[in-house]
Amino acid sequence: MIIGITGLDGSGKNMVTESLGQNGFIRVSFSDILREELIKKNLKITKENLIETGNNLRIKYGRKILARLALQKVEDGENYVFTSIRNPLEAEFLMSRHDFLLVNVTAPEKIRLKRLQIRKSAGDPETLKELRKQDKHESSQDSKKQQLHKVTKIAKVTINNDSSLEKLQLKVNQMLKDWMYKLQDPRPDWDHYFMEIAETVKSRSSCMSPKKGALIVKDKQILSTGYNGTPRKVSHCTAGSCERCSLRHSGKIKSADYTSAICICAHAEENAVVQAANTGASTKGATIYTTFTPCNMCARMIINAGIKEVIAKVKYPDDVGTKLLKEAGVKLRVLK
Repeated sequence: MIIGITGLDGSGKNMVTESLGQNGFIRVSFSDILREELIKKNLKITKENLIETGNNLRIKYGRKILARLALQKVEDGENYVFTSIRNPLEAEFLMSRHDFLLVNVTAPEKIRLKRLQIRKSAGDPETLKELRKQDKHESSQDSKKQQLHKVTKIAKVTINNDSSLEKLQLKVNQMLKDWMYKLQDPRPDWDHYFMEIAETVKSRSSCMSPKKGALIVKDKQILSTGYNGTPRKVSHCTAGSCERCSLRHSGKIKSADYTSAICICAHAEENAVVQAANTGASTKGATIYTTFTPCNMCARMIINAGIKEVIAKVKYPDDVGTKLLKEAGVKLRVLK
């Protein structure tokens, strides 16, 4: 999971970050990314230079650039806290992820100022007037610049850090308790899970026609897979072995012309059925997942193989195959 931290200077963003660090969260700071840029350019690290560098990066590479650079540091299975998020498009980009939560840390002006006075970092305001001027500077109306006021408004959680560190820790712990399980990536249902595998299977296709993939499943176990291409031990289409594919891609016959030349490729569903037979796997009562609805030839094989259901991703323009499946009592679904 990734927790993004935003808020005005002195609100206690670092306090929340450190609290999350005690819970195993790895810190990734947008400000540190900007500091790296300043170091590369041999520029002095000041508040003004950080803001200007961030604005320049957004103008040059797009408003999501800092979020993209931060995500490059993320590894699966770890928890992260992103700090110093100051542009709404960066925030919205991160919020599109299931595992991201944006948190706005707040505190009264006087408490914020006192914290900054104690911190004494270069460029920190020393009076309320200077603090308000800085807040205004970080809330530009230019969408390519910092728009902290807009980021804080879209945060899903607000932590009011107006008291002790102990009370803040309790608030952080409660936030984790409330959101830890909600932020886990959702698992795909079985249909989409198997269809994604069929999509991967089709990448092995050696046919010059549209690539297609299929797999036969029974009791949630994969029995066989298939993709369209030439038979075993026969040169691939991409090596010129299929006359029809060569003629079609050289513009000598049309895409729908199946009479001028014979196609020697086996279809994805056909290969999946044959592969199951080759390994002795019974397809009776099984389900076939295919990236296209079957043609009439593959529909015939599916029916005779005893397959009970066809789940497809895209509808293929072959009504004969569809009608055959319906008449034989084989269920056909196009997956949404």
